Amino acid sequence: MSLTPAQLGAAEPHGGALVAKRPKGAGKGLQPPLSQRAARVVVLVLVLGYLILPLLAMLEFSTRGDYDRATKTFARSLQSYANIFTYPNLIDGIMTSLEIAVLTVFGMLLLLVPTMVWTVVRVPRMRRVVEFLCLLPLAIPAIVIVVGIAPVYQWMGQNLGAVGGSALTLTFIDIILVLPYSYRAIDSSLRSIDTATLSDAARSLGAGWPRTIFEVIVPNIRGGILSASVLAIALVLGEYTISSLLSFNTVQVVIYLLGKRDPFVSVAVSLLALLFAFALLFVISRFAPGADHRAQRAAEEPA
Repeated sequence: MSLTPAQLGAAEPHGGALVAKRPKGAGKGLQPPLSQRAARVVVLVLVLGYLILPLLAMLEFSTRGDYDRATKTFARSLQSYANIFTYPNLIDGIMTSLEIAVLTVFGMLLLLVPTMVWTVVRVPRMRRVVEFLCLLPLAIPAIVIVVGIAPVYQWMGQNLGAVGGSALTLTFIDIILVLPYSYRAIDSSLRSIDTATLSDAARSLGAGWPRTIFEVIVPNIRGGILSASVLAIALVLGEYTISSLLSFNTVQVVIYLLGKRDPFVSVAVSLLALLFAFALLFVISRFAPGADHRAQRAAEEPA
């Protein structure tokens, strides 16, 4: 006996008889055993403790005020953070490092993005060669790089005047140092899209290579570019060895010298630099492609 559509709809008021009810608990994976969940919690606590406790110790040390002999405790004060602006050399070091970081990001992107796109689209066989060259700085210690490049900087300082003796020339070395990390970030984004098809489609519509790269490919790898930029900025702000041996006053060099005179201000600046890096990571997670879709999907999922 066949059923009419009216009878099917009447059989189940919430969607009809043809719409099967989801079994209770469907869509939910099996709960892991208690021991596994406990192990996860322990690992999470250990990792968070390893990462957060040093930051809390830096905050506690940098906010110490006068010592109270009665209570044998330190008063709390933000004077160390206010004193940052009383050291002109520190402010100059911070500005110099930020300028080097910006120049390094632009130089790295102009060098890597067109090269990697061209390699993927035109000469795939050179992809391993480019990867090897970009990862090579990981195998060369910074002290070796300084020894090899110091004569070049000496010549620049003697023959190029103020330009050759500027700390901004550290951009050339920093671009080399950030290549391994930036390459991996951009490469992962390029692998997630069909770069060859996108470029061929843009070229068939009359776009030149510059327009294809910067208006078609770059918007699709924005997440990788943001990640590479943050890694580059963090590395430049934390670089000390090369700047110190070449006698340039970047933020890390000034922090080291200031630590001998006022360790509280030195730790305060170091903490602010770390928080700045965390803020950049938050920017990536907020503005990277797909962030809005992930947030919307999480909000729509039933509890």
